[in-house]
Amino acid sequence: MDRLITFERITIEPPLKAIYRRLGYRKGLTQIRPDEARTLGDGIEQARALITLKGAARRLLILSKDTRQIRLPGGHTLESAQLAALLADSREVILLGATAGPAVIEAIRRDTAENNLTRAVVFDATASEMVDAALDWMETFFGRELRREGRQLTKSRFSCGYGDLALENQKLFHELLELGRLGVELTERCILVPEKSVTAVAGIETIG
Repeated sequence: MDRLITFERITIEPPLKAIYRRLGYRKGLTQIRPDEARTLGDGIEQARALITLKGAARRLLILSKDTRQIRLPGGHTLESAQLAALLADSREVILLGATAGPAVIEAIRRDTAENNLTRAVVFDATASEMVDAALDWMETFFGRELRREGRQLTKSRFSCGYGDLALENQKLFHELLELGRLGVELTERCILVPEKSVTAVAGIETIG
């Protein structure tokens, strides 16, 4: 039940539609010239070559909960009315974490310093969407296992710093997911480093 699973390499395709949306392109509204499309495509592929997706997940029992607090094993608690509402029908949670690695962040900083802002923005969008897609990939991975148990993940997930789930909870996620093993550190302000690193929690509920 309480076990940590680490994914040393997550291989996925860049989610092009999501990347384009993040860059401000809207289907049917934004016209992209052929030369722009080539530049964007090249930038996405260059970013992809720099991104090394890794992840970790931990499945935990919910010991008890009320309208504002979720109590987990080890004396850990999560304070959030919105998260408690999401987990109303859940008896377990799954904690998720993923990182795009440091190389793409270094490239973004270098391009920004050298005023190569177009590529920096494309790299940033690609890294952001790919690390989010890594969470989707992990949810799909565990979703198959859960269906065999007659269970499923909640339709949405919740991240620290979103809604009323305080960013300080990042300390707990970093600890329980052992993100240091993936090269992810936590600053005093509870920011994950490298920058394109994310955590989330989803509920596990019975199908039906």
